[in-house]
Amino acid sequence: MHADGLRFANDLAAFADGVIGAGLSPQVEALIKEAGRLHHLPQQALPLLEQARAAAPRHPAPLIALYRYYFYSHDLALARATGENALAIALTALGPNFGDQPPSHEATRTDPAVRFYLFTLKGLAYLNMRLDDMAEARLLLSELRRLDPQDHVSGALLLQVLNRHENGLPEGAPAGYPVRGWGSAGT
Repeated sequence: MHADGLRFANDLAAFADGVIGAGLSPQVEALIKEAGRLHHLPQQALPLLEQARAAAPRHPAPLIALYRYYFYSHDLALARATGENALAIALTALGPNFGDQPPSHEATRTDPAVRFYLFTLKGLAYLNMRLDDMAEARLLLSELRRLDPQDHVSGALLLQVLNRHENGLPEGAPAGYPVRGWGSAGT
């Protein structure tokens, strides 16, 4: 195997392992853990998460921790920016041809890097809806539908919510949400 191919395979494996928590240095892990302990003191927690991110810029764990911090602090714009960074890092790890064709059924169900990418798309669609950028949410959901036609990450529900919002259906109206799957919902 060519050295570049081997490097890519190693990077993808490291990223996939990182998605499930492996490969994080004890120092970075300690920073994230301490930030979690200090979550009620944002002036102390956020710098720790930023240090963790700087120390492990290509590892998904600090990004996930930072995303969660912003999300639960209700700073949705910064959560979205962090999610966009995560999406770019995941795409880099998955390689230049990822997305040319939808990933296999098996990959969408079991591959940590693929699932991270798909869930990040879903999370970004949700954040864009919350930030009232429905056009961007629709674009993200369209891409999610293309890459996950079997709806393994349950993006169809967000599309239903978006369609209801755009069609002006009132709160409490019968949902008609699919249990699973994209159904005939338009994108």
